[in-house]
Amino acid sequence: MRIAEISPQPNLVLTIVAEDGRIGNFDVSHYLEYEAFEALRDYTEFLKVQNGGYFVEWDCGADLSADTIEARWQVIGQANKLANA
Repeated sequence: MRIAEISPQPNLVLTIVAEDGRIGNFDVSHYLEYEAFEALRDYTEFLKVQNGGYFVEWDCGADLSADTIEARWQVIGQANKLANA
């Protein structure tokens, strides 16, 4: 999976749009027990998420691969694709 867009949501959830149009939610809170993710307990740090295409990362050094996200996200819809005319 390649990540097209990410949007941080309340309760440490990322809404992700995959390049193929699938939209899903990924709960990051399950990772807060790990040292690399501790800084994300501060919501302002969580909001600093960046899209690396095949991963997401934060300023604190925490990151998650697109494969990890795809394996554990909840798909909630499909984005409409515009046909090239």
